[in-house]
Amino acid sequence: MESRFNFGLQKLLDIRIEKEEESKRTFQTAQREKIKAEERLTTLQSSYDKYNNIEKNETVITKKIKKNYLNALTITIDDAEKELENKDAHLIKCREDLKNKQIDRKTVEIIKEKKYNEFINEQNLMEQRQNDEFALYAFIRKNMERR
Repeated sequence: MESRFNFGLQKLLDIRIEKEEESKRTFQTAQREKIKAEERLTTLQSSYDKYNNIEKNETVITKKIKKNYLNALTITIDDAEKELENKDAHLIKCREDLKNKQIDRKTVEIIKEKKYNEFINEQNLMEQRQNDEFALYAFIRKNMERR
């Protein structure tokens, strides 16, 4: 009389797990993009710092080229900072989405655990009743033999 546990919302749980995995992948992608943006910004800033000092013995043309390059770097750094802010906002959004998907999955898993515990308790109760019945039959048979 062994029966198996069958969770009626298993398909829903599978879908929620799949969506959570997809959200994890999106989050990891957003995280990698943010790291790349940070690295790009750091590279640009180090390049700016490298060429920022103008020495006295440089020619006017060299100074002008450096100034134009630094202006271009400044504009690029500003763009990179804006891009980093956008990537950070996207990462926060992905993190919230992942958190919500994990909550959804855990909600269904908790329901599954409760149903499984109910199932186990029911199975234990049925087994206990069956054992009690066998014990009662054995007791009755023993008493009938003594008479």
